[in-house]
Amino acid sequence: MISHIHLRAAAVIFTTLVVAHPGPGQARTAQPVRSAQIAPKTVQLDHISIESIGTGPVIVLIPGLSSPRAVWNGVVPALAKTHRVLSVQVNGFGGDAPGRNLSPDMLDGVVADLDGFLVREKISGAKLVGHSLGGLVALKFAYAHPDRLRAAMIVDSLPFIGEIYAPGATVAMVEPRAKVIRDTMLASYGKPADPAAAERTATMLAAKPDSQAKVKAWALAADPRVVAAALYEDFVTDLRGDLPAIATPLTIVYPWSEARLPKARADMTYRTAYAKAPNVTFVAIPDAAHFVMLDQPAAFGAALEAFADAR
Repeated sequence: MISHIHLRAAAVIFTTLVVAHPGPGQARTAQPVRSAQIAPKTVQLDHISIESIGTGPVIVLIPGLSSPRAVWNGVVPALAKTHRVLSVQVNGFGGDAPGRNLSPDMLDGVVADLDGFLVREKISGAKLVGHSLGGLVALKFAYAHPDRLRAAMIVDSLPFIGEIYAPGATVAMVEPRAKVIRDTMLASYGKPADPAAAERTATMLAAKPDSQAKVKAWALAADPRVVAAALYEDFVTDLRGDLPAIATPLTIVYPWSEARLPKARADMTYRTAYAKAPNVTFVAIPDAAHFVMLDQPAAFGAALEAFADAR
């Protein structure tokens, strides 16, 4: 498999191994988007919280591992002018309390919370956007609740993360390593954080200094117990066999750069991973790393706007 994918996975794992739960006095890094016209409303659920702002067609934004909803701050104000934007935050990320995310089947709980919210709000035909781990959640949701969705955008996420180790890998092959990683992260809870390690990892996951600073802060603010549970479930979730049954139109957004991952290799990686999806569109964004929305906000914003406005 391509070397940049190996490095990115190793970076995520390394960060989650060394960062520790922040003390009670540490400020949260996730700052909500505010509007002079419309104040956002937040609903707290067992596994997630959902911040709602704007009116119109519904678009749901789900961040990735260790990331708060603030990862979408660059796009929410524009979206909220024409849409009702639901920004998800996983409990335990962004300095939040873990809620029920210390129990098994956390990702299924996230899907269930989101589905229950949409049902209570009588929302159908929503569009779903998920980055990284949030992309996996979006795929799970599209498979389980296709009637709730109109389309989904998957931002730099694969249907099975095990493919980063070897093409054709299985859950049985990666689970022993996933357990070791999970248990090591759990053992880090309450111990001093390592900002230098978080900074090294952020440098691998984001291309620009300001992007890296945000990623570092978010990693340090996340509860390692929740990160451990989420990463373990990410490793042992294989949706490759479900792709042919996902009729929801998928837009796959992925980064490329000459220094990190040349376009031809990026195209091959993502097009191969989603080859069995029946309705899929690919959008490649240049000169970006994993946090593409931070590295290339204009290009990502344009792609998101086109996705949101498409009929």
